[in-house]
Order: sequence, then structure tokens, then C-alpha cells
Amino acid sequence: MREYAVLWHARAPAKPALGAPCNGCGLCCLAEPCPMGMLVSRRRTGACSALRWDEQGAHYRCGVLEDAKAMAAAPARWQRWRGRLWLRLSKRWIAAGVGCDADLEDIP
Repeated sequence: MREYAVLWHARAPAKPALGAPCNGCGLCCLAEPCPMGMLVSRRRTGACSALRWDEQGAHYRCGVLEDAKAMAAAPARWQRWRGRLWLRLSKRWIAAGVGCDADLEDIP
């Protein structure tokens, strides 16, 4: 079993149980990037560079997914089309809607 030391925001929610819906704790992305994160971060280990802290919601969010949502709502038609495609691909690559798949333990 490997051990990770990650800098986790003090207000971040606790890691949900394996298979439970994502709550934005960010632990998985702080430990290592997903396939989309590897592409964007250009690294296979360490925290994903696309991970963003949402101060108002007090949780982490995927920057790739958030940017794709913004692009999908853009006024230009070609941007909306490109944004929807990127959003669909992003959701698949980060396994959005699948539930927590981080087999990690949070030890304060």
C-alpha cells in the first residue's frame, strides 16, 4: 500500500465512502490525476493541475469540466458545439456520475 501526503483544504468535505456520490472532497485528484488530468497536467503522479477550489461551495471542482461547461454555454455556435463535445469527453474521462472510486484513506 502506497502512502500519499497531500495538501487538503481545511474546509474540504470528508471523503465519501467508496461508490458513494462525489462530494467534491478532491482527495482523488490531489493524490493523482485521472486520464483527463494526465493529459491536461502533463504528468502521471502528484496533484492534478486542473483541480480548483470553490470558495463559495467549500469543495473542489474539476477545472476541465468547469471550462467545458462554460464553453458549452458560449454564445458562438461553433464554441457551443466544441464545448458540448469536450464536456461529454471530459465527463467520460473523469468518470463523472460513477461515484467515488478513490480507494484512499484520509488520515488527518
